[in-house]
Amino acid sequence: MKAILPIIGTVFLLSGCSLDPQMWRSSMPVASHFSEASPSGESDAANIPWRKFFIETRLRKLIELSLENNRDLRMATLNVEKSRANYGITSSALYPDVSAQGSATRQQSNGRASENWSASLASTSYEVDLFGRVRSLNRQALERFFATAEAQRAAKISLIAEVASKYYATRLAEEQIAVSRQTLQTVQRSYDLNKARRDAGESNELDLRTAESQVETARINVLTYERDLARGNNALVLLIGCSLPDALPPAKDFSSSGLVSAISSGMPSDLIRNRPDILQAEHNLRASNANIGAARAAFFPSISLTGSAGVTSAEFSTLLGGGTNAWSFTPQVHVPIFNAGRNRANLHSAETENQIELANYEKSIQMGFREVSDALVDAASFDRQIPVSESLVETQSARFKLADERFLQGESPYLDVLTAQQDLFSAKLRLLSLKYQSLNSRISLYKSLGGGWK
Repeated sequence: MKAILPIIGTVFLLSGCSLDPQMWRSSMPVASHFSEASPSGESDAANIPWRKFFIETRLRKLIELSLENNRDLRMATLNVEKSRANYGITSSALYPDVSAQGSATRQQSNGRASENWSASLASTSYEVDLFGRVRSLNRQALERFFATAEAQRAAKISLIAEVASKYYATRLAEEQIAVSRQTLQTVQRSYDLNKARRDAGESNELDLRTAESQVETARINVLTYERDLARGNNALVLLIGCSLPDALPPAKDFSSSGLVSAISSGMPSDLIRNRPDILQAEHNLRASNANIGAARAAFFPSISLTGSAGVTSAEFSTLLGGGTNAWSFTPQVHVPIFNAGRNRANLHSAETENQIELANYEKSIQMGFREVSDALVDAASFDRQIPVSESLVETQSARFKLADERFLQGESPYLDVLTAQQDLFSAKLRLLSLKYQSLNSRISLYKSLGGGWK
């Protein structure tokens, strides 16, 4: 037994070498900087908590509910736990499986009874990881676990951004309803005035019917935006995983500034460190790299050890004190000679998978770069459009007031009032839409930069 122990020790010292290929990573497949100037603000968006980025208390409450109750996020979290357990199963193969065994035999032959008692500790078919196959599989499982954790973080960021976007979509619908109802009141007064003038013989039937059509159109607009609001609330209910609470904090003015904190984009290289989907792709790439090592190791001999040590005795009372020592040690060597090309095909499959994961990793970087670039372009464009749109609303409001006054004085036809009112309504809706899109672009920028996951 003493002569065998040095041999076992030598085998364990030689075990654990790795046949994993060296990780190769191409240069970043995007430009070194974003084409659009970054807004001023904190640059490390990943370290800006969502509670700090989103300022409105009402929205924060909705996000909290979604993080507690959303089913998609719950499934992503459970997938992390499942992946963690799978890693634990794989890593257990690095250690011997030791079990205790005991047996008792009583038999009778030629009128004489005999007993045999035994107790032992045994390890069965422990693979000596001489060429790193087991360790490669363990690294693969670990990287898959890391990738799943990053996927859960990406799901969390997407959920937060989606709740914010849907919430402000409902706020937009509420503002559109308010504008439509205000317009309805205005055109209703015009209709009443036209009807009174027609009854007095001071106006014609065409002006009355034109005013009537304005009233009906305004009612349709109110109903349309009320439907949008109801559907938006339904979307929020799905995202937060429960009914909308009655005691929510009051909503902040949709048109006010400072609904979200200012952030800057930083550099494209920051995306690799901060975006969970890019980190997920990187861990999948590392996992496929480890899979190549396991496939390479299959070409080499594998050694498994089976051994046991214990005692035997004819009587149970003397089993532990005066029993006979017994041990066995059975090393086995498996040498692959012919398997119809299976090992080579497995290696080719692993190498191809690695190239796929590399392409997916590079694509993730490109997608992240594009999303940040689009958000920057949108934010800058809306910042330029909103002041112009505000000026247009003021102009159209003055035009409508003037047209209405001229009509009442009999200096211009009602068609001028109709056109001015329609243009004012369109300008107000356009301004609301621009403000929503501007806000949404900043939410998209925060999400694209990997905001809030740390």
